[in-house]
Amino acid sequence: MEIKKSHWIGIGVGAGIIILSLFLINTKSFFLIIGLGILTVIAPFIFTMIHEAKVASEKEEMFLEFARNLVESVKTGTPISKSIINVKDKQYGSLSPHIKKLSNQIQMGIPLSSALRVLSEDVNNKAISRALTLIGQAEKAGGEIGEILEAVAEAVSTSDKLKKERKAAISTLVIQGYIIFFVFMIIILIMQFQILPMVSGISELGDVGIGGLSVGTGSSISQQEMANSFLYLLMIQGFFSGLVIGKLSEGNIKSGIKHSFALMLIAFLISAGANIILG
Repeated sequence: MEIKKSHWIGIGVGAGIIILSLFLINTKSFFLIIGLGILTVIAPFIFTMIHEAKVASEKEEMFLEFARNLVESVKTGTPISKSIINVKDKQYGSLSPHIKKLSNQIQMGIPLSSALRVLSEDVNNKAISRALTLIGQAEKAGGEIGEILEAVAEAVSTSDKLKKERKAAISTLVIQGYIIFFVFMIIILIMQFQILPMVSGISELGDVGIGGLSVGTGSSISQQEMANSFLYLLMIQGFFSGLVIGKLSEGNIKSGIKHSFALMLIAFLISAGANIILG
């Protein structure tokens, strides 16, 4: 991932917040402020990943439209190279610059197979790269390019349809994953602010005499240590829950990073806020 201006801004602002938190190191607000600083540093990278995933999905959809336009043009008897030049001015969203570059290369006399290879490298998408490789090989072999293009368009369409069907079928599991995490978080907060203080209150009644003997209560954990432990627990649970949700919904763990970030952000803000208000 290329570090852009927005990333440096996030790093700078986050570093400033972290430095500011050092002046509040002995206050209840310390963990909230330093956590916000760390999240500010991470957020631009997460948003970039989400944007890149969205652009990749748009490219796949637009490539399907591009392939269909080529099929229509080639079936009228127009050579594939000429067809690419004819459709270059149509709107293909984030794929448009790549299509125009492909058309310009063909007009400059670069072989179609080489131009398609460059397009594959520029787009950097596995599904599109496979389709472009097939088109290039078919053009070299001199087969019925129209039928091959139609088959490629059908394959891309089927793949896109299966992804959408899977996403729709899994959407309920994603919602369930979020609900389970929120229930887990509520249970942790109830334990932290209701159950454990009651137990510690009972233990602080003093030594209990039994048959002339006394049993000591021993050392106790400070409230701040307990709050930090529950916060770490929620953050770890949010991170791995997000990865699982991403794997179920989109088929790869990398897609779960955005869910992990969302769950960790929610858990951190709620837990840190509760510690300030109720702690």
